[in-house]
Order: sequence, then structure tokens, then C-alpha cells
Amino acid sequence: MIEAGPGALSVRRQCALLGLSRRGLYYRPVDESARNLQFMRLIDEVYTQRPFYGVRKMTAHLRRAGEAVNPKRVRRLMREMGLEAIYPKPHLSLAGEGHPRYPYLLKGLLIDRPDQVWCADITYLRLRRGFLYLAAVMDWSSRRVLSWELSGSLEADFCLQALQEALRQGTPEIFNTDQGVQFTCEAFTGALKAQGVKISMDGRGRCYDNIFVERLWRTVKYEEVYLRDYADPVEARQGLKAYFRFYNEQRPHQALDYRTPTEVYFAGHSAGLRKGSAAARTVAGTPVALRAPSVPATVGS
Repeated sequence: MIEAGPGALSVRRQCALLGLSRRGLYYRPVDESARNLQFMRLIDEVYTQRPFYGVRKMTAHLRRAGEAVNPKRVRRLMREMGLEAIYPKPHLSLAGEGHPRYPYLLKGLLIDRPDQVWCADITYLRLRRGFLYLAAVMDWSSRRVLSWELSGSLEADFCLQALQEALRQGTPEIFNTDQGVQFTCEAFTGALKAQGVKISMDGRGRCYDNIFVERLWRTVKYEEVYLRDYADPVEARQGLKAYFRFYNEQRPHQALDYRTPTEVYFAGHSAGLRKGSAAARTVAGTPVALRAPSVPATVGS
């Protein structure tokens, strides 16, 4: 963006024309300290168990565990990790600044076939020295993870890459996300509109609006991330690639009558092709129907 060399405008002038500060031009981000990374690991573990903990309760929990930390540090680290306490908040119906308002389309909807509803979300992923963000696209009915991607920042690019990879496998009727800027940006919503997909978005702070992908994060962390303790992004990518293959193709799910997501996903398509859309509601004689919860409900993972 800024050009240097003979014949180029001065850096001062180029910054003025672009509306940039010279201080920002020369700024280089500093990695988190080892102490902060340790706090982030602890916050991640606690939040995975108790996603309703905000800054105050998280600070109190860490202090009771013997950690010397103040709310200011906890607040900054939780923001860096993209974590926010999940509980009903006022003004849930207000649209986020700068993006259209999309309704939540899943309330009371019977979700009973593959590619009826897809959902996506982002989670913080700890490393031994550092951290990443993980985005995934999942088919709601079968719980099959259709695509996933990693990033070192919360820019929207990696979410768009995950979406494009999923769309190469099929097209959903409805796509549900939260109101994060990664999912409300024009590039993301435009890719869905181009395929004729209906866009659904959670109310802010409503943990049950996208509950199955939230449970996916808990499963991934307890069964893979915390056990492997990845050293770096390369190891994380290799480990997650193997885990998601296991999750889709080998791990039985209680809510799916102990079948795998891949079995349910493709059996649903086969039933639909053989007998029409009505037959797609039953796989191997067992209904696979999930009603999107608007109140707390118990559904096995």
C-alpha cells in the first residue's frame, strides 16, 4: 500500500492521502507474554465448562484457584480470545452496526434432513506457545462437519474459505450463524445469497440458538485439543484433520442412535433420492429429527 523508492511520494504524504497514521504504519504487534498465554489457557478451560462466566466471575474463579489477576487483564484476554459470557442481554433485537438485520429462522423448526440447515461458528484454540482460531461449518441434522479452517487472527477470510469449501459439497436451505462480523460481512452473506440460501442469525448472547455447534467445540476440546496440547499451527492442523475424520466417520453419536455423522448424512440423501423428501425424514427406520430449541433442552452429542 505504501510505496518507497525514487520518484515516490514521501511516506508522510502517502499516509496523509490514505488516512493512515505514521505510527500505525511502523507498528509491529507484540506476542502475548508467557504469563498471559497461561491465563488464556486457564480461561479457555473454564469457559468451555461454564460459558456463562463473564469477566467478574472468571476473575473470581481464577483468584479462587490461586491466580493473581485483575478484571482488566481478564477482560482484555477474553476479548482477544473472542469470548463473551452467554446469557440473555437487553436489546437483543438490535442489528449490529453496518450490516443488514437477519431473523432467526430456526425457532420451532423441525430439522429432519441433511442440507436443510447448516451452521457455523468460531472458537479459540490454544497452543503450547500461542493460539489460533478455528472456524467450522456443520450440517445441523447429521452433525457432520463439512469444512473447517484455522487462522491466527479474527479476520473474515478463514471463515469465507470454510464456507466456500462446504459449498463445494452441497447447498443448504438455511445457514445459521451468530452476529459476529466475520459472518455479517458482505463477502460472507453475498456468497450465501448467490446460492439462494436463506440466512438466519442468532440473537446476541443466546446460547441455545446455535447449540449444536457450541457442543461441537466442547467435544473437540475435551477429546482432542486438551489431550494433544498442540505445539504449533502445523501440529494443530494435522491433529484436527485426523480428529474431524474420526468425528465424522468413526465416532458414534448417542443422539444419532449411535451412528456416525457421515452415515446419517449420506443415508438421508439416499433415502431422499429413493422415496422423495418424506422418506428423508427417516434413516434406517429411526427418525433423525431435531427441533431447534428456543429454551434449554437436553440433547446428547
